[in-house]
Amino acid sequence: MATDTKPLALRVSNFGPIAEAEIDLRPLTVFVGPSNTGKSYLAILIYALHRFFSGYFSGRRFGFMPRDYPLFYRGRWAKKRDIADEDVKKLIAWIDTVSKNPSDDSRVQLPDFVASWVHLALEQMEDFNKIIAEEVARSFGVEDTRQLIRHGNRNEARIVLQHIAEASDACKPFEYELTLKGTQSKLEVSTPTEHLLYVDRQRISDPRFPVSPFRVLASRYAALEDDEEKRELMAMIIGQLSRLVVSSTIGPLSRAAHYLPADRTGVMHAHRVVVASLIQHAPRGGLMRDTPLPALSGVLADFLEQLVELGDLSERRQRVRDGNLAGNLEKQILKGQIRKDDSETGYPIFSYQPEGWRKDIPLMNASSMVSELAPVVLYLRHVVQPGDVLIIEEPESHLHPAMQVAFIRQLAAVVRSGVRVILTTHSELVLEELANLVLLSELPKAKRRGVVSADFALSRDEVGAWLFEPKQRPKGSVVKEIPLDVDFGGFQSGFDEVGLKVYNDYAEISNRIEKRDANGKSR
Repeated sequence: MATDTKPLALRVSNFGPIAEAEIDLRPLTVFVGPSNTGKSYLAILIYALHRFFSGYFSGRRFGFMPRDYPLFYRGRWAKKRDIADEDVKKLIAWIDTVSKNPSDDSRVQLPDFVASWVHLALEQMEDFNKIIAEEVARSFGVEDTRQLIRHGNRNEARIVLQHIAEASDACKPFEYELTLKGTQSKLEVSTPTEHLLYVDRQRISDPRFPVSPFRVLASRYAALEDDEEKRELMAMIIGQLSRLVVSSTIGPLSRAAHYLPADRTGVMHAHRVVVASLIQHAPRGGLMRDTPLPALSGVLADFLEQLVELGDLSERRQRVRDGNLAGNLEKQILKGQIRKDDSETGYPIFSYQPEGWRKDIPLMNASSMVSELAPVVLYLRHVVQPGDVLIIEEPESHLHPAMQVAFIRQLAAVVRSGVRVILTTHSELVLEELANLVLLSELPKAKRRGVVSADFALSRDEVGAWLFEPKQRPKGSVVKEIPLDVDFGGFQSGFDEVGLKVYNDYAEISNRIEKRDANGKSR
């Protein structure tokens, strides 16, 4: 089997409110801490990195592109080294062997002579400096990344992605480093030559993945006579292999991410008004140049766009489901169905049909809990695929405490189905239930009978919680992992200190009341 890898590590410094952060991306990743400490900043940054690495370059007006768009279609690497015909033959033979010989191993190691070309191709990642900076700025809704550098800090912001192989801790890690300084950005890739390079075997051998038609490209190469055409075709083949190496080393960031912002309820209620206003003002753009228009952050704009295109997205994407995730959420929590109908113009209309009712309720007239969870149901039903990442801000909003616990169990089922989840939260109940689910995984299945959450257990490796703590030195928040404390009973987030303070205040007030005399005067 191929070497297993540790979770992708992410280090961030001097970014927004964050002074220092070091996390790794687990199947279920949770950010907790006081307000204004950078939880949403880090979540949006992760979303922007997904957008870049998965191939959605809206900042370059590429529009909606398949996630497997080849980053390295043509490379400067081809000008740095002539490829001998003998090596080309070896490459074609290797492609043919991998394509014809299935294996239980999900990854395949690149031969040394191919890996050397890929290392050269990866050096051109610096060509994407502007693209990744534009995507980060777009996701946050700012004009340029200068506005994202920690306030009062004269140095640059740094974002580092690190890939480490379990069996090769002695060698240097595979790193992607983005530096933001003023209006400038710099993307660098460190690919130590001793670091083995892998690609997904299925992308080469499975004909259902047309993005990597290596055998077709290899056969075309054999028919070419012009040296320049051969060089172009080899650049394409190595470019595709480089793209697959990037996907292998950045793990989940190679997949699509979907962001449900904290103000999703308001957007769900007002999206028709927003779109109608944009359409109404579009023909008058030349007459309204001096009229300021509020800017939308990229996460809000993308959320709005996906709501409008929900039906098209559902038809366009093939989905594999492990159970009815959306249906279970409706049945267990909402006690009714979220409905999507198309108007005469094809524009989606959202409503809620409670259990036992014959008529629907417009979503804006349903309870705040229904409106809050409706986007989650719609995304699970129409958009999200296994392997994708679903980012949810404040999942506890508008939910009764009992429903918060029930919702976390449903999200655990989502994770167990293969969808990755990132949460930002202020809820102690969210953390306590997650701790219960992790502890439950350490209990033999035979002894889980009778436990309500028995079907939602998650292992310690699947769940990670990180605390955002405000600091004076350095000024900003420091992000550290919260270990699961079995003796304490969960993840120590500091919420219990707030509860203790409230109780002590109550005790102090009660004591003073008891000391008053019959006339209402203090003794």
